[in-house]
Amino acid sequence: MISSSTNISSRSKSDCLLSWSVHLLALMAGGLLLLVLAFLLRESWPALQHIGPAHFFSDPDWYPTEDSYGLTAMVWGTLCVTVGSLLLAAPLGILSALFCHFYAPPLLGRWYRRMVELLAGIPSVVFGFWGLVVLVPIIGRWHPPGPSLLAGILILTFMIIPTIMLVAHSSIAQVPVAYIQSATALGFSRWSLIWHVILPTTKAGLFTGILLGLARALGETMAVLMVCGNVVRTPSHLFDPIRTLTANIALEMAYALGNHRASLFASGLLLMSLVVLFVSLAEGLRHRKIYAATK
Repeated sequence: MISSSTNISSRSKSDCLLSWSVHLLALMAGGLLLLVLAFLLRESWPALQHIGPAHFFSDPDWYPTEDSYGLTAMVWGTLCVTVGSLLLAAPLGILSALFCHFYAPPLLGRWYRRMVELLAGIPSVVFGFWGLVVLVPIIGRWHPPGPSLLAGILILTFMIIPTIMLVAHSSIAQVPVAYIQSATALGFSRWSLIWHVILPTTKAGLFTGILLGLARALGETMAVLMVCGNVVRTPSHLFDPIRTLTANIALEMAYALGNHRASLFASGLLLMSLVVLFVSLAEGLRHRKIYAATK
């Protein structure tokens, strides 16, 4: 009896310690995010104070030496390359996970997943170098000059497919076997099983994978810097060279001073705001769908 109560007390202390540890780590993660935000605000404050937020969108172009700090073209370039890559990578990543789990033989499925994991570990500069040497010349022969929005979209697609695929595969693997057995017993075909059981059950995990891919595409620097042409202009078609916000920061931070430097931090603050906006919109849409499904 004494031993039983001692074990219960020991488990209670362990649970309490684990709970406090989890709370502490969560607070540390949130505090780190707030510190990053505070740092960006402090460094960009001179530009926000002396130039004004409106000038970042009303100035015609980005010429810091002439006190012109227009970010509109780079914002459009960032959004176009991010959304374009996500539109390609999301269905390809999810279909790859479905193929690996339901259609490929077990040995092929395991090797396929290992290859995707290896692809996820390749540094972004390697993707950029491959795109610069192989992909850009191909696009250049098709439609000069070669470095373009299309090249950036394709490179980012290759980079974020593994993230989406691996998260989707893990979500599909967590589907209870009883669901699959019940659907099979009811005479569902393989595609009906996927469409009516697997995808609705795993939509939260698939959504998480897409968000992670979005965050990586939005914050990618080296690969898009190497293949997009780095011309500050609003893209009118897929073959226009562009410059993204991240590439602009990487190119000019080394020699920027004064308002120029503060403006680069302001563009970083804008980029962080875009990430928060996308995540908030996506979470709102997800909760709205969950609420509609429960009504």
